[in-house]
Amino acid sequence: MLAYHLKIAFKSLRRNPVLSTLLIGGIALGIAVSTAFVTTYYLMASDPIPEKSDRLFAVQLDSWEVDDPYDDDHPEEPPLQITYRDLQGIMQSDIPSLQSGMYKAQLTVHPEAETDRPYRANTRLCFGDFFAMFDVPFTYGGYWGQQADKGPEPVVVLSQETNQRLFGGENSVGRTVRLEDRDFTVVGVMDAWQPMIKYYDVNNFQFDESEEIFIPFNFNRPLELSSSGNTSGWKFHPGNEYEDFLQSENVFIQMWVQLDSDRQRDEYLSFLDAYTEGQRELGRFERPTNNRVRPVMEWLEVNEVVPEEAKLMLIIAVLFLLVCSVNLIGILLGKFLARAPEVGVRRALGASKLSIFAQHLVECELIGLLGGGIGIVLSALALELINGLFDDTFSFGLDLNMVGAGVLLSLVSGLIAGVYPAWRICRVAPASHLKLQ
Repeated sequence: MLAYHLKIAFKSLRRNPVLSTLLIGGIALGIAVSTAFVTTYYLMASDPIPEKSDRLFAVQLDSWEVDDPYDDDHPEEPPLQITYRDLQGIMQSDIPSLQSGMYKAQLTVHPEAETDRPYRANTRLCFGDFFAMFDVPFTYGGYWGQQADKGPEPVVVLSQETNQRLFGGENSVGRTVRLEDRDFTVVGVMDAWQPMIKYYDVNNFQFDESEEIFIPFNFNRPLELSSSGNTSGWKFHPGNEYEDFLQSENVFIQMWVQLDSDRQRDEYLSFLDAYTEGQRELGRFERPTNNRVRPVMEWLEVNEVVPEEAKLMLIIAVLFLLVCSVNLIGILLGKFLARAPEVGVRRALGASKLSIFAQHLVECELIGLLGGGIGIVLSALALELINGLFDDTFSFGLDLNMVGAGVLLSLVSGLIAGVYPAWRICRVAPASHLKLQ
């Protein structure tokens, strides 16, 4: 029966190609807009590392001022970052499977080629565990080990783009790069790696590109590297020396750990609480103990990484599709009622109301699917345009889930547009039209 209804629906669409094009185009426009914005929101809100997001935790310690919360809107929340002093203390724990403090800085790169002038590059100071923790892929070589962290040894990991710029994309492992006034040996070149959300550092704009260069964290002291990201503090520290800054209450370091079991998490929280108590005895951490270890998705939710504008545009896009569907009701109603005499004859010959209703509803769903197919293609083109406008900072694209969502929206829009016209035509009284046939 479905095949028969589809056959009749195709004949009906071919009977009036102009009107059919208008109907399909209306659905296509609504699907293109709605699918593009649904995809944008979906990718922004999706799990950036689903294979282990429940085992990666952002660490928070409440070292803030006792009488003034870090966030006035959420006074129960501790700072999003930690101090250098606290990093040194909690990195002594052997509970986490992997752990890394990190922050963003800028270094001057001196290319070997005389034609390329020195330039400033975004650099991440981190520990070697960073790469294993966040599953960073490598094209050449790999990341440095714990001995390089302790040294620190002058080693560097390059992004794919930086390796292309400095070494023409060749295997540069073992070659040297001059950063500031020191030579660093390349130990690894990353493969293309650009998470949609820069979840490991949402404090410094969550849509930033990944850093160009990665060096061992403990080079912060020899190079006296200040953070080029967010730095907050509540207590004045005397002196202008770099060491004074490191020993201050300024929070500028992101701390992440990998805890592979609930037991590990409980033990690590107990360790943090004990550390806090020890610091309280030294005159720090005057606020009540409020340590947090938050998994990736909770961390993203707390930091509200999906812009309110994206949520608003999602709602507007769905409403736009609804408007497109509703506007087609009148056109479909006129089209269906124009064949009322034909329907009257079919009813007189024994066709049921349900059969008439199903036939016309199938036609509406066919219009929805045809429009949806065109709309999905248009939405894919729109997403490519968005990627190009932002110099490929974003990587929006349709996956199977979003194609499925587009098909579902097509069926829903066809249903919204077609239910009332199909219901009206199936209620046509056959007697009133038999005299005219």
